[in-house]
Amino acid sequence: MGTKLLEICGFIKAQILNSDTDGLLIRIQMIRAIGIVALFKGNLQCEVPLFSFLFCSGVVLAATVSYGVVWWQHAQFTEKLFGPKRPPDLSGLLIVRRVTPAAMWIGGATAASASNVLRHYGRCYWELSKARLRCTAASTSDMLRHYGRCYWELSKARLSALVVATSGAGYVLGSGSIVDIAGLCYTCTGTMMVAASANTLNQVFEIKNDAKMNRTMRRPLPSGRISPVHAAMWATSVGAAGTALLACKANYLAAGLAASNLILYAFVYTPLKQIHHVNTWVGAVVGAIPPLLGWAAAASEVSLNSMILPAALYFWQLPHFMALAYLCRDDYVAGGYRMLSFADPSGTRTAWVSLRNCLYMLPLGLLAYNWGLTSGWFSFEASLLTTGLTIGALSFVLDPTHKSARRMFHGSLLYLPALMAGLILHRLPNQ
Repeated sequence: MGTKLLEICGFIKAQILNSDTDGLLIRIQMIRAIGIVALFKGNLQCEVPLFSFLFCSGVVLAATVSYGVVWWQHAQFTEKLFGPKRPPDLSGLLIVRRVTPAAMWIGGATAASASNVLRHYGRCYWELSKARLRCTAASTSDMLRHYGRCYWELSKARLSALVVATSGAGYVLGSGSIVDIAGLCYTCTGTMMVAASANTLNQVFEIKNDAKMNRTMRRPLPSGRISPVHAAMWATSVGAAGTALLACKANYLAAGLAASNLILYAFVYTPLKQIHHVNTWVGAVVGAIPPLLGWAAAASEVSLNSMILPAALYFWQLPHFMALAYLCRDDYVAGGYRMLSFADPSGTRTAWVSLRNCLYMLPLGLLAYNWGLTSGWFSFEASLLTTGLTIGALSFVLDPTHKSARRMFHGSLLYLPALMAGLILHRLPNQ
């Protein structure tokens, strides 16, 4: 029986090696399968030649197909993972040397050689699995980094941080002798999410305008790094989540102020920027609501003394943005935005609007003291700060140039954090 089996296997081997198929690896693996069959030649006790032939043929055919499928899957995976060329460190793992089938054929396969085969291919597939995991982890990391950067820019993180700071200051001013730290964190988080949503929707509606301005053409939407649908979904989800957080952890008044501010910014202020320069005053209202939101979250009400910081924010924004609009006048004209500086190339009207609103801020320190919001020291400090900003605006009026506008702009950046720090430092507990 053993002699017949060897004759059958020798015939099959000769047919495989003489075929004109290009799959050399598959032919070698078929030889290996025949060698494995020969391993059991001493155990086959069947006396029926036809049954022996069918048995051997079935084993060889099954081994051939299985090896062919495994190699084809490996080749497809390697090409998908590393490109048309195989990776250098894995190129030789599955190349079968001719000495292996020859040795298995001539001397008869042994249990040791079969164990070596299993160990070899096990190591190969283990290395491939680790390479695939490394590739998947790298691609996932790149994707997270890409979208994280896009969300950061869509949210205008620095502007949103300023909104959160004003909201947090309003929360502290509206608190009693003890500030609820957990409530403060919930309020700031919800405000941040709503602000991110509003800023994202603003960019979704202004893709074409931003693409025309040097200052904004590299944002995620004009540059094509993220789709408008994706950005709109991000804005909707984060805005809804922020409003819900405020409603659950603060109160419905704070959530209502947040939702109304989002609508006012995205659906009133944003389209108005391309229609009339009154958009600057509407935008100032938008900027004045966050400190009122923080006060409402802490006190669950809105009172007269809660208007000090919102009023300061409203009047502060006008000289701040008037200076910015004058400095970026050409960019705003290219983008199609209707600012006051659009029809004021000399800058005279823009400078006078800035000075007027600085003068409006002068009595706010005294009002904060009279209404029991702060101590008398804040009245003195606020008057000094506002006087300095007013001098900068007066300089802009007397000499409406880019230099004086930039000086007033930088002064406004210093004014706001100093004013809020004085409010918090000298605040009196809200009764």
